[in-house]
Amino acid sequence: MGLTLQALALRMEAKRFTLEASMAKLYASEAAGFITDTALQIHGGYGFSRELPLERYARDARIMRIYEGSSEIQRTVIARSVLG
Repeated sequence: MGLTLQALALRMEAKRFTLEASMAKLYASEAAGFITDTALQIHGGYGFSRELPLERYARDARIMRIYEGSSEIQRTVIARSVLG
């Protein structure tokens, strides 16, 4: 959440916030993916059943890695900002 708030603060000050926004999106999407993957491992095949909300969470987490700039694109943006 700190990365998101930092990006917001820069945005509100009308400063460049591309790096911070990319880092926030990458971290959030990768964390959500890791957490849902772990939850699916714990629940096994039952985790894919529509009876549990986990099935929807897993789908949503997967699309977060792709939607509005994939994780690979976010990594590229971060690398370009850091390396110049």
